[in-house]
Formats: sequence, C-alpha cells, structure tokens
Amino acid sequence: MSNSKNLSINTLLNKALMTLHLASKENPASRESSNQDAQTYDSLEKRLSVKEKILAYNPVANYQPHTLHYAMKSLGYLPDPILEGVIGYLKGPNSKQYLHANAHLRLILAVNSYLKTPLELTPMPELRERFTADAVAMQSPRVWQQANTTMLSNIKPFTKKNDSPVSWKDETIANADDGDMTVRCYKAGGKKSGFRRKRIHNPDETVMLFFHGGGFCIGDVDTHHEFCHAVCEQTGWSVVSVDYRLAPECPAPAALKDCITAYAWLVEHCHTLGALPSRIVLAGDSAGGGLSTLIAQQLTAPSKSAWADLGIDGQRMFNLLEKLPKPLAQMPLYPVTDIETDYPSWELYGEGLLLDHADVAVFDAACLENSPLPRLHILNSPMLGDNSKVCPTYIVASELDVLRDEAFAYAKQLKGYGVAVETYTVLGAPHGFIHFMSVHQGLGQETNNIIHGFSSFVREVISTQSRLAA
Repeated sequence: MSNSKNLSINTLLNKALMTLHLASKENPASRESSNQDAQTYDSLEKRLSVKEKILAYNPVANYQPHTLHYAMKSLGYLPDPILEGVIGYLKGPNSKQYLHANAHLRLILAVNSYLKTPLELTPMPELRERFTADAVAMQSPRVWQQANTTMLSNIKPFTKKNDSPVSWKDETIANADDGDMTVRCYKAGGKKSGFRRKRIHNPDETVMLFFHGGGFCIGDVDTHHEFCHAVCEQTGWSVVSVDYRLAPECPAPAALKDCITAYAWLVEHCHTLGALPSRIVLAGDSAGGGLSTLIAQQLTAPSKSAWADLGIDGQRMFNLLEKLPKPLAQMPLYPVTDIETDYPSWELYGEGLLLDHADVAVFDAACLENSPLPRLHILNSPMLGDNSKVCPTYIVASELDVLRDEAFAYAKQLKGYGVAVETYTVLGAPHGFIHFMSVHQGLGQETNNIIHGFSSFVREVISTQSRLAA
C-alpha cells in the first residue's frame, strides 16, 4: 500500500473501477476504446430514446475524469453499519469524536488520513498536479458541460426543465505584475423558450471576484470550478476566478499583488459581465479567504507605509489602490486571518483532518521564508492591519478546522469597529468542505445555504445603500 499512497486517489479509483467495468456504465464519454466497452456502449445506446440521446450528447472535450465523484457519492448510499465498519478498519474518527459529522463524512476523512503522505515528502509541482486531479475528479461532470448553443439545444421538446445554463471563458490579463495572468469568467444564462433563449441578465448587477485556496502553494481555477459555477448558477451573478501566482516560486506578497491587479481589471471590464464597478464582491476559501480579507482592507484603508516596504513596485500598487472603488461586500470561507496566534482550534483540530499542523508548516514556510517582507507584516496577516472601514462581511467557518477560531476572532474584530458582519458556522465540516459539495449530501446543502445566505446578505447591503442615497 505504501507505493499507492504516492498516486492520486483518483488514479487508484480509476484502476479499480476500470477493472469492474463501472466507469463505462457511469460516464459513457470516458469509455476506453476496447471491444468490450464498445459493446457495452452499443447496448446502452439501443435502450435510449431519441430524446434521451440528444439530451445526453455533449462534446467529448467537455468531460473530465470524474471517477472520484461517483465513488465518493456512492459511499453515502451504503448502510451506516457498513460505513462504520470500514471507518473502524481504517482507524478513523467515531461519532463521539465528531458529533456533527455523519458516517459518510467520517469515512471520507478516514480515507484521506489513510492515504495521506506528509507534504514535505512531495515536490510541490507533483503536489499541485495531484491536488488538481483529485479536486476536479470530485466535481460533478455536469458543471464541466458548457451551455449548449446548438440548434437542437434550443428546441423546447429537447430542453431540460428549469435549465439555466452557465458559460465560462478564460481571459488573459496582459502585463500583470510578472507576466500574463489568467482569470476565468462565468456568466449565467436565461431560461430557454423554443428557438430563443432569453438574454443573459445579471439581476443584481453584481460580480464576484473569487480567490482559490491551497495554502498559497497549490490550487487553480480548475480546483474551484464547481463552487464558482454554483455561485453563478444560483445567484445569477457573474463570477471571475483568479489564477494567481503560487509559492514557493513566487512568495508573498505576489498572490496579493496579482489579486489586486485582477480587481483593477474587473473594475474596467465588469460592464461586459452585466455588473457595476460599485457592485464587486470578494470571496475566497482558506488562503483565498485570507486574500479576500487583505484586499478588502487595502481597498478601504491602503497602508502607504506597508507598501513602501516593497519599494517602487509597492508605491505603484499603493497608487493603484487609492484609485479603485471599494468592494460592496466580502465572503471569506474558513480564511487565514492571523498567522501567529495559537487559538484553541489549533490544538483541537490540528491532527487527523484535511488540514493539519504539518500542512500549515509546509505552506507557511513556502509562502513566507523567501518573502521580501518580514513575517509579521500588515500585508501578510489581515488582523494586523486597519480593518475599521472594511466592507460588510459574511464569514463562513467550519467546525472541524484548525483555522476556525481565527475566523471568529476576525469577525469579533470587525464587529468591534461597527462593520456589518454575519457569521455562518458549518457544524461537522472540515477545512476545505466546499470540495465535497456534490459528493456529500449534507455539505452540498450547507454550501447551497451559504450561497443563498451571502446573496441575501449582499442584496440587503444594496437595499440599505439605496435607501441611504435616496
């Protein structure tokens, strides 16, 4: 088993499922060209009606390997005694340890702990590749299918009920801080009606700028595609996801500078996404949540002395910040807000979960050791800066998370300044739970609740601003 631990979890499952010929039954587009698979596909095709065949058609390029999605989701349908037996075999957590985590989630945690290898033993490029492969493999294949624009897709008898498609496109921000940078832009479509599709409409004229997590070292626009897709689909807002530079090749504050550059780009281009410059909301998870809090801080109260520590480049960034409009609101999910203080959750949940003490140490060193800034610097730790004028904030914390209490501390600090703050805590959830939104029913519902809660929060902010302006 030691050799298999060096492989992607998805690679292992693919091998197992291909042996059982399950992959071809679940996802016809991912079948190999073997004779046996072809025969299985032909027999399946004969059983489908013409309408089903048309609705099932999508270009092969739109599919990703999603074996992990099907495998992890299927575990949730097993009886609890079987799940508990497997958890016990893997020496995973019991129900008394994590009262609010059901057997399905505890099995996911147990498998992760069993297969996990220390991060310091894995070269960062390999770790990024494995993380991306597994993150994408957990996502529903549905979110990787671009909105159809073919004639058949617009014929009413062949459309799916309540279909409100999402389309996305990768754009390039030329000449960013250190070369070109990619952002992925999502747009929600209107309902279909006969041969016509209603025009794309962003009801709140709002756009979310999203920063992915991954300890500032791993992750990209693909790893968080499902969540961004869900936000766009459920709210009607446009979403822009930022593929910022990663450590250790680009230590702090490279990611922060990239995200500010992306914000400036969005201010200029938000009209193409049906949004106003005054209605940009920030969001991010984990490290991305930390970036959200830093950007919200520096857009409302930029620190000239802090940016001066970066010389001419820092002065240029400070000048840019002073010209940009303030964000409307922000939603940091289980964010990094304080890189120095040891909160109670650090001891409670620092072992055996998705993010542990050793992981934090590896990411911390990669991001900060070669930084031009000292460790305890305003641009590295949001709690050290001036948060008195930060935009209204909807903070999401996960119960079983080493970072849980610093999210609470950040919320408390903002409330002390009179900032409008709402906190949502997901009980029984580990750090990084949005990656399980389509494979675990409870976490999927919680993620939907978060998106709905934040959209309502933002709409109330818009309403309040309108009343004050009247």
